[in-house]
Amino acid sequence: MASDLPTTVLHALNDASSLPLASNVAFSDVESTVLKGALDSLKSREMVTYETLDQEVAVLTEEAAGIVQDGSHEAKVYKAVCEALDGLKISDLAKVVGASSAKVGQGKAFKEGWIAKDGDKLIKKAASIKDVTREQLQVIKDTQTFPDAKILADLKKRKLVLMQKRISFKINKGTKFALTIVKEETDLTAEMLASGAWKEKSFKPYNFAALGANTPSGALHPLNKVRHEFRNIFFEMGFTEMPTSRFVESGFWNFDTLFVPQQHPARDLQDTFYISDPAVADKPRDDETGEELTEYWNNVHEVHEVGKYGSQGYRYPWKADESLRLVLRTHTTAISANMLHKLAKDPKPARYFSIDRVFRNETVDATHLAEFHQVEGVIADYGLTLGGLIAFMQEFFKKMGVHDLRFKPAYNPYTEPSMEIFGFHAGLNKWVEIGNSGMFRPEMLESMGLPKDLRVYGWGLSLERPTMIRYKVSNIRELLGHKVDLNFIENNAAVRLDRE
Repeated sequence: MASDLPTTVLHALNDASSLPLASNVAFSDVESTVLKGALDSLKSREMVTYETLDQEVAVLTEEAAGIVQDGSHEAKVYKAVCEALDGLKISDLAKVVGASSAKVGQGKAFKEGWIAKDGDKLIKKAASIKDVTREQLQVIKDTQTFPDAKILADLKKRKLVLMQKRISFKINKGTKFALTIVKEETDLTAEMLASGAWKEKSFKPYNFAALGANTPSGALHPLNKVRHEFRNIFFEMGFTEMPTSRFVESGFWNFDTLFVPQQHPARDLQDTFYISDPAVADKPRDDETGEELTEYWNNVHEVHEVGKYGSQGYRYPWKADESLRLVLRTHTTAISANMLHKLAKDPKPARYFSIDRVFRNETVDATHLAEFHQVEGVIADYGLTLGGLIAFMQEFFKKMGVHDLRFKPAYNPYTEPSMEIFGFHAGLNKWVEIGNSGMFRPEMLESMGLPKDLRVYGWGLSLERPTMIRYKVSNIRELLGHKVDLNFIENNAAVRLDRE
C-alpha cells in the first residue's frame, strides 16, 4: 500500500548490500510518481536522499511479443514450406501461417534467401535458418535496449519496438536515516506551550520553496485593459465620455441622420441585424422633454429627398417606415449624432469620445466577428480645417505609440473630406489601416440646428485590432467568444501603450 511505501523504502535501504539503491530493480512494480511521493516525504525528514534518472527504454509492441513467443513471420513461412514436402502453394500460405504472417514473412524470407518460387509453389532454399529477429527482440525484452542503433531503428520502423520514457531513482541514506518514521507536528498549539509538551515534539520544517495555493480571483479581459488605456488618453486630451448604453437604435439615428441613403448596401440584411419584435420605433423625441423632434425629422427628410443647406440630396423617395426600423447599432456614430443634436441647443466647442460594442452581420473568421468594439472621437469647434485634423491624428496616435502615419482619401456618406489612416507596424514591417476619419458634412450638421461656421472632426478605430497586436493574438476568436482560453484571460500581462 502507498501508506506503507516509505517504511518499505527504509527497510530496503537498510537491507541493501550496496548503495545507492536502484529503484527500477528494488521497486520495479511501483509507479514512478507514487515512489517519488514517498521519497519526497522521506527527503523532507532528511531520512533519504535521491537522484532522478530519465531514460528512454525500448518496449516491445504486441506484435513483437508474439514473435518472441512463436517466432518471426519469416521463420513461420520457412517452417511451413519445409513441412510441405512437395512445396507449398502460394495460395495456401495464408491458410497455414495466417494472413499477416504470410504478407510480411513471404517477402522477408525471399530477401533472406530462405525460400524460392517454383511455378505456383514455394520451395525450401536454405538448409537451415537463424531467426535473428526473434533473438533481437528477446534481447530487448530482457534488457530494454539494444547495442546496435541501426538495428533498433529498423525494428522501430517495422513497428515492433516503441521508445518510452522511464523515470527511475538512485536512493541513498540521509543524515537522519532510521527505520522508524517519527510523526512530525505541523502546528505549535497553546496546549503544547502550556504543558511544555513542545520540548519533546518533533516539528516538520517549513518548506519555503513550496508554491502557495492559488487564490481564486477575477481578472480583467485584455480588451478592458486596452480600453482603460484609451480612456486615459482621451481624458488627458480633454474629452468627455458619451453615454453608449443604447445598443438598439432606429434607422433614423443609425443611418438617416448620418446622411446614409436608404438604398445604401450597409442597410441590407446581409450587413445589418434588424429587430423583429418590436420591428419599428417611435419618431425621434427629445430625451429631456419627450417632445417629437418634428423640425429635425423634416430637415433630414428634405436633405435626403430634395436636398437642403446647399446639398442636392440623393433625389429618391425617402420612406419614413424605413427610417423607423429598429437595428442593432452598426457603429457608435449614432451616439455621436445624438450628442451633436443636443449640442445644437447651446453650440460651443466640445470634445466627445465613446468605446463600446457595435454589431455587423459579418461572416465570422480569424479577423472578423459579428460583434466588436469601436473607439470613436468627435471634436466640435469653430475654424477647424483638414490640416488641423491631420495634426490632431498625429498627436492622438503618438500617445498610442504610433509615430509614422499616412492618410489616404476615402468616401464616407457623413464626412467630406474623408481619410483612411495607416500606421507603420514595426512588428509586421508593413503599413496597416488603423482608423477612419473625416469632417462631418454641413447638411448633416445644419439639419441639427448647428451654426454654419461650426465644424466637427470625427474618427474611429476598432478596439480589437490594437489589442490583438499588443497580445500577439492572430485569431480574433481566441480573444473574444466561446473559444477563449480562460487561462489566457487570467494570466495575460498588464498593458502599457508606448505613450509620450
